[in-house]
Amino acid sequence: MKKVFTRPESLKDIPFHYCPGCTHGIVHRLVAEVIDEMDMYERALGVAPVGCSVFIYNYMDFDMYQAAHGRAPAVATGIKRVLPDRLVFTYQGDGDAAAIGTGELVHAAARGEKITVIFINNAVYAMTGGQMAPTTLLGQKTTTTPAGRDAGINGMPVKVCEMLAPLDGSAYLARVSVHNPKNIVAAKKAIRKAFDIQMRGDGFTLVEVLSSCPTNWGLSPLEALKWLEQNMIPYYPLGEYKTPAEVGK
Repeated sequence: MKKVFTRPESLKDIPFHYCPGCTHGIVHRLVAEVIDEMDMYERALGVAPVGCSVFIYNYMDFDMYQAAHGRAPAVATGIKRVLPDRLVFTYQGDGDAAAIGTGELVHAAARGEKITVIFINNAVYAMTGGQMAPTTLLGQKTTTTPAGRDAGINGMPVKVCEMLAPLDGSAYLARVSVHNPKNIVAAKKAIRKAFDIQMRGDGFTLVEVLSSCPTNWGLSPLEALKWLEQNMIPYYPLGEYKTPAEVGK
């Protein structure tokens, strides 16, 4: 019988440890599939910071670095400048990239660093107990906003793609989701485009992935996917927010 679906070479043959319904594993596989399809297995380098996203280094079968909380873009910048022929990406959560790492993210984009950020947005600090993140929606209940996020007290949720789009150094910015098969396919295409643009040397690229966190949302896996579709996508619309003209055709 012909095999039509196998484990990517870039992904280790071990079970994911993530909570049931967590979509980190889906994104890990997409990244691995794209790296294999680009034949970049021997030239890929990833940087993981702090948070649930840090565990990606357990699953990728190529070199991974761990950075201090929020500093993954700085570490990736150093790697790419020393090894410009490598495919260099960071894998960061919203509590990391949009909070303590905001400065690193913004300035890497402003400088046009030729790296890719895979930005996982699940609207909450996941690993540390479900506290409010910069991306937490208005009215969303977390352990630090038990009555729901209040704009008058906590401000508005941060939209990362929209924030980075005006910067001249950003070359490709896209927001995708992995809550159903159609969107998983679209997410893979966005990751491939970001990696292609990076290797062409056009500038900074970022793919924001709307992701579920059933444990901290207090929902079942299926309920979490529905909550993402009904609540996150209306505030964080999917699509490409910036792309080089010749790539977008």
